[in-house]
Amino acid sequence: MIVYGYIPKWKNRRVLKSKKLQDEEWLVSMQSMTTNFSKTKSKKTTGAFSSPKIPAGRESPKYESLDTGFITCGKIFQKYTGEKMMGIATMHKSNAVPVFTDNEAKEIASMRR
Repeated sequence: MIVYGYIPKWKNRRVLKSKKLQDEEWLVSMQSMTTNFSKTKSKKTTGAFSSPKIPAGRESPKYESLDTGFITCGKIFQKYTGEKMMGIATMHKSNAVPVFTDNEAKEIASMRR
């Protein structure tokens, strides 16, 4: 037999009065503290920014590229012009296979899916 115990949540959250007073005093001291961060100075800008300057000795040399002329890069269409291939057979899952002999065509036709 299992016995379940019950512990109220409010017991775990009890805070000692001295601890509570100490925390409140700390909060009051933090709120009364002044910092220089809260005082922001406005920066005056002239509106135009100067261009970045390259340090002396940092200029990289400029090399002229070689002019090889204009070459077109069009798509090349290839077409089979030989006589060895008889045709293209379709195996399972739309797999195209080249057929070179009658025996290959018969084997592909008799394959099970």
